[in-house]
Amino acid sequence: MTKIISVHSFRGGTGKSNSSANIAARLAASGRRVAVVDTDVQSPGIHVLFGFDEHIPGPTLNDYLYGTSSIIDTAHDVTDRITLSGGAVAPGGALYLVPSSMKAGDIARVLRQGYDVEILNDGFRELVKGLQLDHLIIDTHPGLNEETLLSITISDALLLIMRPDKQDYQGTAVTVDIARRLEVPELLLMINKVPSHADRAAMAADVAEIYGVDVAGVLPLSEDIVSNASGGLFSLTEPDHEWSVAIAAVADRLAG
Repeated sequence: MTKIISVHSFRGGTGKSNSSANIAARLAASGRRVAVVDTDVQSPGIHVLFGFDEHIPGPTLNDYLYGTSSIIDTAHDVTDRITLSGGAVAPGGALYLVPSSMKAGDIARVLRQGYDVEILNDGFRELVKGLQLDHLIIDTHPGLNEETLLSITISDALLLIMRPDKQDYQGTAVTVDIARRLEVPELLLMINKVPSHADRAAMAADVAEIYGVDVAGVLPLSEDIVSNASGGLFSLTEPDHEWSVAIAAVADRLAG
């Protein structure tokens, strides 16, 4: 049975797309069939982590949303990015990326016209069936809008990413409340970009108590991640790094 996982944050800049890409890669490397969908059509970016530049070859999610492509044709097989990043793929593992377009005209069309979110919902179902997925990971648009609420509603698990920042604390509280109202089966928090001087264990305990939600991981603010500059799947190129170890634990928790 496919597990649908939405990765979300109330604000941008939390490292959501980087986390989504690395979690997807870790799950695929463990032998699962995984697809990650970039539904942040207003400001796409996860494709960079899989080696694509702004000229994405073949159809994108935008083409599906406006009826010029099937959703299956937008799924790019990026399993080789795992091995190119130094990892290995267990038997049966596969990784697909459904990117959003970086063309200015396509982004402008989304901003001007919007799209039917029910078509997106149908596309998720077709991906699950057509690619025989174990996990579908939805990299959402930050904040709360119709598309985000749809993603949360259909998800088996919601991973909320936050930073140790007052604005994030308030925004996350709103999102947690909405997720509970939508009865998401599994709700987890991940705290990212935590300063080195902070007591991570104490922070995790405090956040879990504040929201009444399990904290799946606390990831450090790392100059190594900044230096990587979305240049690849850091958790695979540097598997022993403390950030990579933490993201692997989050992936394991979601898989479980």
